[in-house]
Amino acid sequence: MTELRGMSCLVTGGSRGIGRAIALELGRQGASVAVGYANNEEAAEEVVAEIAKSGGESFAFRCDVGDPNAITLAVASVVERFGKIDVLVNNAGITRDRSLAKMTTDEWDAVLQTNLSSVFHLTSQVLPHMVAAGSGRIVNISSVIGLHGNFGQANYAAAKAGIIGFTKSAALELARKGVTVNAIAPGFIETEMIAAMPDQVRAAILEKIPMGRFGRPDEIAQVVAFLVTHGDYITGQVIEINGGMYT
Repeated sequence: MTELRGMSCLVTGGSRGIGRAIALELGRQGASVAVGYANNEEAAEEVVAEIAKSGGESFAFRCDVGDPNAITLAVASVVERFGKIDVLVNNAGITRDRSLAKMTTDEWDAVLQTNLSSVFHLTSQVLPHMVAAGSGRIVNISSVIGLHGNFGQANYAAAKAGIIGFTKSAALELARKGVTVNAIAPGFIETEMIAAMPDQVRAAILEKIPMGRFGRPDEIAQVVAFLVTHGDYITGQVIEINGGMYT
């Protein structure tokens, strides 16, 4: 498939899990993909190699998305390499789970800075390039936790809920500039985190998912690709994938 040929994409948190699947799908559809990572350079380079096998152009860049200065340098490197940025996928995120009574200020700040503030900083840095081009696609990865909350994840829930509010506001502001902004709220997805859970915990989660199964990273990736290819008439939407946590 070559629906995205000629488009330049920046994907944060692209070395594993959902981000990896997104980067691979965009590359498979012909886009040039910049794969952001925090620590695992080897995994990021593996994604780059897979995209290259499918005939796509890609490179990996290290970026602490919690650092606005690092974001500025990363965006500049992508523009230097590809000449433009057509698509931004804000996927990078961390967890620092703890009950609210025991949560520290550092745990709160780290999650909000990495998961939410990064979305603002990346969008702000990429936006001038999209506005100058008269078009752009921004897809933010939120979570059902941001819609429903979850025990021990007040910081994560607040960040993911903030992404939803940011998405809706940005969509209203940017539509007239040709830039669309949407969000995806995945449920529990088959990633390393889910695989490491005890069987009884996995079973308890499955009971709360209406579809009776975990989602797959490639399903999220396909929705991202759809929003990119059909983004000229879809904006301000929050798409929940694989049902929710609660029936």
